[in-house]
Amino acid sequence: MPQTGLPALSTTLLDALRAQNHGDLTAEDVEALVAGIAAAPESGDRDAALVLLAPERDQALSDALRSRVEAAVQGQLAAFENADPAARVAALRAELKRQGLDGFIVPRNDEHNGEYVPRMAERLAWLTGFTGSAGIAAVLADRAAIFVDGRYTLQVQDQSDGEIFEFRHVSNEPLADWLKDDAAAGQRIGYDPWLHTADAVKRLTAGLAQAEATLVAIDTNPVDAIWHDQAPPPLSPTVPHAIEFAGESAEAKRSRIAESLKAAGVGAAVLTLPDSIAWLLNIRGGDVPRTPFSLGFAILHDDGTVDLLTDPRKLTPATLAHLGNAVRVERRDGFGPMLDRLGAAGTRVRIDPASAGVWIRDRLVAAGATIDAGVDPCQLPKARKNRTEIAGTRSAHLRDGVAVCRFLHWLSIVGPNGETDELGAVDRLEDFRREGDHFRDLSFDTISGAGPNGAVVHYRVTPETNLKISPDMLYLVDSGAQYLDGTTDVTRTIAIGKPSDAMRHCFTRVLKGHIAIATCRFPKGTSGGQLDSLARHALWQAGLDFDHGTGHGVGSYLSVHEGPQRISKAAGGQALEPGMIVSNEPGYYRTGEFGIRIENLVVVVDCPELSGEREMLQFDTLTRAPIDRHLIDRSLLTDAEIAWLDTYHETVRREITPLVDADTKSWLDAATRPLGEANSA
Repeated sequence: MPQTGLPALSTTLLDALRAQNHGDLTAEDVEALVAGIAAAPESGDRDAALVLLAPERDQALSDALRSRVEAAVQGQLAAFENADPAARVAALRAELKRQGLDGFIVPRNDEHNGEYVPRMAERLAWLTGFTGSAGIAAVLADRAAIFVDGRYTLQVQDQSDGEIFEFRHVSNEPLADWLKDDAAAGQRIGYDPWLHTADAVKRLTAGLAQAEATLVAIDTNPVDAIWHDQAPPPLSPTVPHAIEFAGESAEAKRSRIAESLKAAGVGAAVLTLPDSIAWLLNIRGGDVPRTPFSLGFAILHDDGTVDLLTDPRKLTPATLAHLGNAVRVERRDGFGPMLDRLGAAGTRVRIDPASAGVWIRDRLVAAGATIDAGVDPCQLPKARKNRTEIAGTRSAHLRDGVAVCRFLHWLSIVGPNGETDELGAVDRLEDFRREGDHFRDLSFDTISGAGPNGAVVHYRVTPETNLKISPDMLYLVDSGAQYLDGTTDVTRTIAIGKPSDAMRHCFTRVLKGHIAIATCRFPKGTSGGQLDSLARHALWQAGLDFDHGTGHGVGSYLSVHEGPQRISKAAGGQALEPGMIVSNEPGYYRTGEFGIRIENLVVVVDCPELSGEREMLQFDTLTRAPIDRHLIDRSLLTDAEIAWLDTYHETVRREITPLVDADTKSWLDAATRPLGEANSA
């Protein structure tokens, strides 16, 4: 898609690109490649993506291409700046009327229904201004509402116009219930079937039925129809993920999962989640922010072969060689006809109703396929990390711990003097991480919350909200990195200056919950939902709680939020199994004052020392960074809790000390001193 506002492509530049084995490359081809590269996330390595334009480049050609891509980026970002939500909602209502609809549902999804989406799929942000990672809006002729969870109740009020949108908590006031009460009999409410799962459509249909209204699947998304400067699909190179990090070949994975399909009488599985495809084929990419995904679809057949549906421009010769003959590459527009062929053959096809767009199910059913509704067959095997992945994540966490400790030492100097702010801290922490081996990117945008901003659970600092870090406040920093051998995620809450008694009291109760999870031993078959209350018990005894899950799964150089494992009130029945990585992050948030969260990543391991009637499991903590002793009220901790903290700190000191400079070592010695010794709070 050519970018408006760019100067015409020069003949010199076009000739230089044609010389790079592109032959009959046209100016339109170049502009489409530039636009696609620009549509990939800013956090990615756009210089590496230039290989899609020119495999070999001198400095002059690289500079010319980089300049053109950056100009295209600015053009795409302008679509989100100086937005007029009232005008956009009015334009959407006009488009709905043109399509014969009385309303439309706008989720924060792309066709893969994952957490991270490319710029072209940020329809919710473009329409409403809300930039959180989860949410959904409904626009009717005379009303509109945005539904978010507890992480975003403050953020949505700050970013979206309350005169246009009603704000609703998605759990307390679900969209289906709102539609039941606010849609009128006979109304037709549209939805894009690519952006909603079968499970979601079922709930919405039931809600509208009570209002005698109808949910209508549409072919043309009305938001896309009015978003005239919408970015194209992103283009970043799809690259092999080395066996030294994956620990198992793609061939072995394909064979193993195909055998499980065959044993279940399933002829093929449609894979829609990018993390499943990345894991199965040992490939990575850069199509979405902070997560090494290459967007596309795949069909795994029971003979172990795979049809990969992606933009072939993303595949370099090295990647094609890595994929091999058993992986057939086709363009994305071949997906529908491929599903039709499965249906015509009467194939029993596995699709995951919790993640696959309902368009896929409907297309298969219409073609005559038998649907096997079940969990994506890659999700559970991917969650059970192998020995190589676990060793890799331990190494990644050690390097990450070095970066975090260097940052905390730096903060201990500049924080009390008021010499930095939230944005400065974000940049400094990233600088430390970038010095580590195998670093590729952050694993999410760093949450850097000083004082009252720390109470916004998924706060994202901007120049407009940026606060100075200064004495007598709490500072919450939640951050992580993507390394080739592992993904990290750690939160620390730091007292800047002297904390109040209330801060110490709340922090210590959060710490008690953190230790309860870290030390828990549980029988095989236990789900995260059964453990969640352990993290909340100490808070509950003081009438306190937190409105988010206690822990999420984490991938291996994949998504920092991975299923199916998690620790949450709503965790469901997935048992925790050896090799699964989850976060341990209870918190407490006092609106307008401070936020507290303590997060380590843990891996599920066997517990051989308990040889009772049941096979037992436990957690092994991966994260290596001190917990602020100045915020601990020792009188609230038991001897066993103090022993855990001292042991953890001794481990951090022993492993990190040889890897840091003398000044950081001196700070670390004090930060990890046993709690009973002098200089403790």
